[in-house]
Amino acid sequence: MQTVDVELAGREYPVWIGPGLIADSARWRARIRGRHVLVVSNTTVAPHYLGALEKGLEGLTWSVHLLDDGETHKTFANVGKVLDALAALGATRDACVVALGGGVVGDLAGFAAACWMRGIDFIQVPTTLLAMVDSSVGGKTGVNLPAGKNLVGAFHQPRAVVADIEVLHTLPQREYLAGVAEIVKGAAIGDEPFFAWLEANADALAAREPGVLIDAIARKCRYKAGVVARDETEQGERALLNLGHTFGHALETAGGYSDILHGEGVAIGMVLAARLSEQLGMAPAADTARLLSLLQRLGLPTEPSRAHEASRILDLMRLDKKNTAGTLRLILWRGVGKAEIVAGVADGDVLGVLAAGAAG
Repeated sequence: MQTVDVELAGREYPVWIGPGLIADSARWRARIRGRHVLVVSNTTVAPHYLGALEKGLEGLTWSVHLLDDGETHKTFANVGKVLDALAALGATRDACVVALGGGVVGDLAGFAAACWMRGIDFIQVPTTLLAMVDSSVGGKTGVNLPAGKNLVGAFHQPRAVVADIEVLHTLPQREYLAGVAEIVKGAAIGDEPFFAWLEANADALAAREPGVLIDAIARKCRYKAGVVARDETEQGERALLNLGHTFGHALETAGGYSDILHGEGVAIGMVLAARLSEQLGMAPAADTARLLSLLQRLGLPTEPSRAHEASRILDLMRLDKKNTAGTLRLILWRGVGKAEIVAGVADGDVLGVLAAGAAG
C-alpha cells in the first residue's frame, strides 16, 4: 500500500492506495466522526462491493441510497434524492456520506454532503481508475446541466480517499483505459520524467499489473495533491489540471453525456490542445506525435467518435468555467510536461483545429 497525503491550510487527508482496503475497515472507520452514515452508490457497483463496506459500519446508524449508473444521472434531481435520504436518516452535522462508486457517484454525493447543513463529512471510495486518480482527490464536487458539464458545484474536501485496486478487477477495459488517460494527462501537464516512465511501462499499465498500477496511481495523486495544496479553489495553477478538458467536456456535452466516456474526451481533448499549441507555434510537432503515440499504444481514442460541427463545439467551449470576459482561456503546452494557461485564444484557431480533426 502507498499513502499520499493531501495537505491544505489547517487540514489534511490521506489517499490510501492498495489492495484490500475496503475490507480494512479499521483504517477508514476512524475517519468517521459521528454516528450517522449515508452510503451513496449505484446499481452497478453496489452488488459487488456494498457488502464488504457494510461490515465496517456495524454499530452506526446508516442507510444506503442507490443511483442509476451513468453520467446522465449526475443531476440536481438526484442530489435532491440524496438530501431526502439524509433527512430520512436524521443525519446531524457530524454525519458522514460515503461515496462508493466512480466519478459520477463521488461528484454527486460530495455535492450533497457540501449542501447538507452547509457541509458535512464525506469519504471517497472510488471504484474506477478515473475516480481514483482524478475526481476523488482535490474536493471538486458538482452536477451537470443540459448546457454543460459540471457547471454547478462546490469545493468540498473529503475526509479520506480509499483507493482499493482490487475493485478494478471488475472494471471493463474501456472504463479502465479512460482512467489511464487521466494518468497520462498528469504527466503531460508537468512531469516529463513521469511521461517517459509511462512510455516505458505502457504495456504493463494497460495489462493492469498491480505494482505498475499502484505506482502510477500514487504518482498521479501525488502530483495532483501538490497542485491542490498550492491552489485549492483553482485561482491559477490548478487550472492546468484541465489540459484537454475544454475540448473534451464540449465533446461530452455534444454527445449528450452518452457518446464518449470522460477519460476518452480528455484523451481526444489533449490531442486537440497539442495540435492547437503546435499550430500557434508554441510546441514542436514531435511532442504532439509523442502524445499521440502513447495514447494509441494504450488503446485510447485520439479523434472524436462522431462528426460534430466545429461551430457547435466552439459554442460549448465558450461555457467553460476557465473563460474570462467572454474570451477563450485554454490550457495548452510548450511540449510534454510544460502546460500553461493561454488567454484570448482566437476562435478561428480553435475552429481550424476542430475542422482538421473532423476531416481526419
